[in-house]
Amino acid sequence: MNVMNSLGFIARHPLTRNAQFAAFARWLKWQVGCRLVPGPVVLPFVNDAQLIVQPGMTGATGNIYCGLHEFEDMALVLHALRPDDLFVDIGANVGSYTVLGGGAVGTRCISIEPIPSTFEWLRKNIAINDLNDRVQALNIGLGRENGMLYFTNGFDTMNHVVEHDIATESVIEVIVCTLDSVLDDAAPTLIKIDVEGFETEVMAGAERALSSPDLLAVIMELNGSGERYGFNENALHQQMIKRNFVTCSYHPFERKLKSLHGKRACSGNTLYVRDVEKLSERVQTAQRFKLGIGVEI
Repeated sequence: MNVMNSLGFIARHPLTRNAQFAAFARWLKWQVGCRLVPGPVVLPFVNDAQLIVQPGMTGATGNIYCGLHEFEDMALVLHALRPDDLFVDIGANVGSYTVLGGGAVGTRCISIEPIPSTFEWLRKNIAINDLNDRVQALNIGLGRENGMLYFTNGFDTMNHVVEHDIATESVIEVIVCTLDSVLDDAAPTLIKIDVEGFETEVMAGAERALSSPDLLAVIMELNGSGERYGFNENALHQQMIKRNFVTCSYHPFERKLKSLHGKRACSGNTLYVRDVEKLSERVQTAQRFKLGIGVEI
């Protein structure tokens, strides 16, 4: 983000609207500090969980300023999961969602990140939270079939599949599996998928996972990025509806799910819920979590 986008994001964020001065102070402290002493910083994240962050990690640094970069979706992970569940984090990046699920909640996680340099940060965040016995981290991509694909390398949260047949310094070849082959007989409770437009192909390799009655919800990014591959994201949306998922928005302060009446979210991620009653009971009875910025949700 550039400076104006960052400040606008902070000003609009639900966790900072009533404490903007403190949020802007955290932003300024980070901007100055990372220039005076460059390198990674260990951030108090949620409860006792920590997150290693360094300059340039767009999504992760948002947690410094606002507590939870993607407030509604991250809060849902905290409130919906329980220690006996399985959370699948597809496009895990440096591990913000994985640390929420595995570290703050204590659930089992399968975390998938295809870019080797980013995967190393994911591994570090797993290690610093002592989650190696709880998190299975896989340095692979996902698709409709097992094979190989090419990914960009060096665009932080924006790395994505490309249709190149020659690996270069900025394009790398990555092993790709189907989600069903990764899960085998395991049944996830919650899936988060953020793969920069490749969601259609990933979901095509997840027939068994999506059919599991244990799957309560899927958090999926549908922001138009699929157009780069010729994918119709409305078609994927309709496939989810046909699988008996309904679309909802989550309101963490109220601990309530609100129907979107079959529509996609206006921006960012869309929440697809299979069992609204069960998920509603879970979020309402979840413990409270203390964020690194001092706020409880």
